[in-house]
Amino acid sequence: MSETKMMRLPMEEAYKDELEALAANDSGRRPAGWKLSPKAVRTFILGSREPISHNGKQVEIHKKYFGNDALIERCIVTLAGNRGLMLVGEPGTAKTMLSELLSAAISGNSMNTIQGTAGTTEDMIKYSWNYAMLLDRGPIREALVPSPLFVGMEQGIITRFEEITRTPAQIQDSLISVLSDKVLNVPELGAEGLLFARQGFNVIGTANTRDKGVNEMSSALKRRFNFETVEPVREVRMEKQIILQEVSKLAMENGIEMEADETAAEVLASTYHELREGVSSMGHQIDKPSAVMSTAEAVSVFYQTMMSAYYYGDSKISMDDMVQNLVGAVVKENKDDLPKIRSYFQTVIKDKSQKEGDVWKAYYEAKKYLG
Repeated sequence: MSETKMMRLPMEEAYKDELEALAANDSGRRPAGWKLSPKAVRTFILGSREPISHNGKQVEIHKKYFGNDALIERCIVTLAGNRGLMLVGEPGTAKTMLSELLSAAISGNSMNTIQGTAGTTEDMIKYSWNYAMLLDRGPIREALVPSPLFVGMEQGIITRFEEITRTPAQIQDSLISVLSDKVLNVPELGAEGLLFARQGFNVIGTANTRDKGVNEMSSALKRRFNFETVEPVREVRMEKQIILQEVSKLAMENGIEMEADETAAEVLASTYHELREGVSSMGHQIDKPSAVMSTAEAVSVFYQTMMSAYYYGDSKISMDDMVQNLVGAVVKENKDDLPKIRSYFQTVIKDKSQKEGDVWKAYYEAKKYLG
């Protein structure tokens, strides 16, 4: 029986060679409890121009985040100063990926995570109990079941808190004392119930700006974090590069032996960019959809189109499939956005099909799937 592969590797496994090469060649000043220096963390995320020699091999450090390089530096400095980091922005702007990359490089562990939801309880954040052992032997350390915050403090690693504003306000506020004093009290354990965080512990939170007002963070909790806004990609060229890189990675992970079509990726990147910005490259004013026109959604649309071509077609991207997947991605949030997409095709894509032909013409002809 063949071994089943994991669908998605943790960042520290996916980029194991890069992290080992950086650690072996890292001569920078390193904060206590960190696996790498801030300089090496920056290189890991933003890439290096030259490969690094390690164990007789030349290891290339790939660029993993495409955006504001200064943002990465500020995030690293925040964490080096033992202050919590809160990444905020529109959905699909790679906040989660960035928090994973930072955690993998700093702690060697990106999986110590709290997923915030309306049902998140304090037990899921701090600790719970093995109640059978608790009843049998009383409140002892062995009966305690550590949750991500407890694990982070005990091991001196980063705890990631995803979608923090989805969590009830009173649960969010359970972080305040921990972030202030770096101490977690377990009253049931009496005098031995104080857990002092080891060096290297910190918290990286993420929050969507579209969730503003869902469970607004208290002022007291906000003061414990440095906030950094992760902006959407602003250049078509960069958005195309991200689509190609992410889709190629997904294809390799899932055994899809097909090259990503650069021309089709440029068409989709241009579409998402223009609909998100509300203006076309030719100067048309566009009604922006209320749906999230994020780069992450563009990757999903392109990958779906690519899989259709691989499994049902001749391994060539079909504009018909791409338009159908685009409609599905946009309309899932608000059906009222469909007329805006139709208008976009009738103006912007029509002009491009007449001036540039080829793939743009096929893209425009696929408007029949807009209903």
